[in-house]
Amino acid sequence: MASEDSLKDAGNGSARSRDRWIGVYIGALAVALAICAMGGANAAKEANHSNIEATNVWGFFQAKNMRRHVLRLQVDELELQLASDTVTQPLRAAIETKIAAYQALDKQLTSDPESNEGLDELFHRGKALEDARDIAASRDPYFDWGEALLQIAIVLAGVAIISSGTMLIVLSTLVGAAGLAMTVNGFFLLVQLPFIA
Repeated sequence: MASEDSLKDAGNGSARSRDRWIGVYIGALAVALAICAMGGANAAKEANHSNIEATNVWGFFQAKNMRRHVLRLQVDELELQLASDTVTQPLRAAIETKIAAYQALDKQLTSDPESNEGLDELFHRGKALEDARDIAASRDPYFDWGEALLQIAIVLAGVAIISSGTMLIVLSTLVGAAGLAMTVNGFFLLVQLPFIA
């Protein structure tokens, strides 16, 4: 009877030790899940922020482009007036001065490296913001998959404690590793998986 009790105690000690390690494992998975959730939230915020910024830049670009177009139409109209034989010399000089001023403004609207708000600069800034948005948006699904897999791994590990099933711990470890890999890929985009878009 005493030996039977000592065997039970030894078995309980081993099971208790196993359960403690599984508890630590679940804690590590929970930390990974929190990091994954933070990464997913940040990726979504970054995509949204970049999208809003890109929209603002493109709106400014369109306004400047319309202004440049109006200037070019005015230059064309003034050049047609210059072609007329009835234009007096003082009027011709005034029109030529106006054309030169409009062309200088057109040039400044096209490219203004000093203020970084010419159409060329705005175009490059808008494209860069779109690229940042697209990268952030491509990261988000990896975090979503990582969160789901880490949650499943936590549930499987919890069930393994209750059922004392070794197979469930192995499965939990595999699913957890996949969730961790998805999380890491969400941060660094090391691999583009075709089924995640």
